[in-house]
Amino acid sequence: MYDVMMVDDDYPVLELLSEAIPWDRLGLRLSGVYENGASALDGAQEAMPDILITDIGMPKMDGLELIRRLKAQKPELKVVILSCHSEFHYAQQALKLNVQDYLVKETLDPEELTVLLGQFAGSLEEERRQHQQQARLEQRVSRSLEAEKEKFIRSTIHQPILGPDRWLEEAASVGLRLREKSCMTLMAYIEQYRTVKKLFVSDETLRFALSNVIGESAAGHSPDAVHFVYSAKQSFLLLPHKAGLKVNPFQEAAELARTVQSALRRTLGIGVTIVLGRVGETPEEIKTELNRLLESKRQRFYWPLGTIAKQDHAPFGDEDLFARYDEVSEQFRSVLLGKQADELEPAVRGLTAMLSEKRYPPEQVRDWMLKLLLDLRIKLQSLQYFRPAHSVDTLHGEILEMDTLDELQAWLLDYFRTAMTSSEEWKGHARRSEVVDAMEYVSRHLDKRIGLEEMAEHLHLNTSYFSRLFKKETGRTFIDYVTQMKLNRAKELLDQTPHSVGKISEMLGYDNQSYFIKLFKSHTGVTPVEYRGHKSPSNA
Repeated sequence: MYDVMMVDDDYPVLELLSEAIPWDRLGLRLSGVYENGASALDGAQEAMPDILITDIGMPKMDGLELIRRLKAQKPELKVVILSCHSEFHYAQQALKLNVQDYLVKETLDPEELTVLLGQFAGSLEEERRQHQQQARLEQRVSRSLEAEKEKFIRSTIHQPILGPDRWLEEAASVGLRLREKSCMTLMAYIEQYRTVKKLFVSDETLRFALSNVIGESAAGHSPDAVHFVYSAKQSFLLLPHKAGLKVNPFQEAAELARTVQSALRRTLGIGVTIVLGRVGETPEEIKTELNRLLESKRQRFYWPLGTIAKQDHAPFGDEDLFARYDEVSEQFRSVLLGKQADELEPAVRGLTAMLSEKRYPPEQVRDWMLKLLLDLRIKLQSLQYFRPAHSVDTLHGEILEMDTLDELQAWLLDYFRTAMTSSEEWKGHARRSEVVDAMEYVSRHLDKRIGLEEMAEHLHLNTSYFSRLFKKETGRTFIDYVTQMKLNRAKELLDQTPHSVGKISEMLGYDNQSYFIKLFKSHTGVTPVEYRGHKSPSNA
């Protein structure tokens, strides 16, 4: 449907044409009817018409001025003038405005206007078809060029450069002209990639959108700059620099980076981190810089979102992150089991602050985090605490996709909040709520002596009734369950901490170390010291 606007201070004419023209049959919609040019101009700001039917002589603004104003905004606007004036000078002015037809009211036949409007509709449809065809052709050409550019940048990075002249010719064929020029290299990383990719149909669509926005904004700032997509997450910007210019290449590159960041946020709502490389004088030097920028992925892990910086060569910390494992695991287990929602965010932020301060290697952080989440998942599931929203494979994939600590922090908050919410929905699904409450209580108080009478009193139940209920629901006595949970915790402490057997016995509420050792051996077949001495590296 194409929109038609009618403007005339002669109301009977408006009424006649509104009813006499078969708008729907023509594929037209009468979107606005106005009594003067000024009100019509205001209405066009909200809904610009495809066809304008207007009188000339009207108060406030005449038809010729209205046509001039609207055509300045939409040159392809189709216009029919209806007028009581047949003088030639009005027709002359109309012709200068590229008006399609000029009809005199005294001899106006609605059938004549209907035929004319039908021709307009056909003409508009043909123009739309041609525009769509041209857009598809331009898109194919653009995609083909982007594919050639990606092929060129990957070849430069991963294949030997066979000769400087040949490389410069290939660079020029994709828009990078470097004869007698050096080249500044930049690399852009998409931030929050997991979220961003959900907004696009495919990686190809995302790449195309990025290429358009980065390419246009970069060319607007520095006409010689060329953008190359390397992967769904990574892009390069190559900025030619002529020797002898007073402009500092690093300053110029930083300004280009800010321009690109602003354009992506404004147009696509996407954030990028940009790493500034160094100036390359030869194809081999440019190749070296591109490879150096690819290596910045690890350093980027600790950069804040929106960073524009030179490559960071600060070393990672050499402390053992797994020495903190038990402490952090117990903290989050306590927060989750205690449903302490107000303590969750401080706990997560405290964890990421510690990781940032110590600058552990990113791959160690990901492995450590995956182990933490899987262990918590097993412990909470054993308590019928929650149904996991992620499969093990999904969890593994999402953790590996975390490119920065900021992204990991946001993901952890969402993951744990989901776990806390689901605990209320899932609690008691397969077992009586009293039994689940008892299991949660035991898990939170493994450092204390827990007896059957104490637990029944806590739940406001008769001791005999609670004992029978627990055995019926779990298949074991409550005291056996407490012992097993304490021994499981003892194994964790033996595996993950340097604490002595006496210290661990005390931490689990056993006053008598000998009794604890005897209990441990009766259930595992080895003493605590033997268990620690024979544990495999994979249990560490």
